[in-house]
Amino acid sequence: QVHLVESGGGLVQAGGSLRLSCAASGLDPSHHAMGWFRQYPAGVREFVAAVTGSGGRAWYGNSVRGRFTTYRDNALNTVFLQMNSLKPEDAAVYHCVAAGRSYNNDDETPLGPHEYDYWGQGTQVTVSS
Repeated sequence: QVHLVESGGGLVQAGGSLRLSCAASGLDPSHHAMGWFRQYPAGVREFVAAVTGSGGRAWYGNSVRGRFTTYRDNALNTVFLQMNSLKPEDAAVYHCVAAGRSYNNDDETPLGPHEYDYWGQGTQVTVSS
């Protein structure tokens, strides 16, 4: 059974930084692209970032590109999201996700929620202005 467990959320001032972690179990992480979505109170989900199974390529949503970085350590079965220059509009519940394949040698870009088979429960990020 696959489990994705996020940690590292919390309250931070605007302009500050947080690093989220996602510990994966029940799968070989190198075989799965993994990433992050965020969900706002109204229920809207937004793609944040993702990285291929090998960690060699990453994708970012337009609103976070240049501020957030995702990377992984497959030896630790963990994916990270480093968030810098946080803004109040970054406040949301951040979910870790895992796709059904690695996208290592794939021209497609897994930006939609339907691309991901596994979802964590989420961790709350709050940004004060």
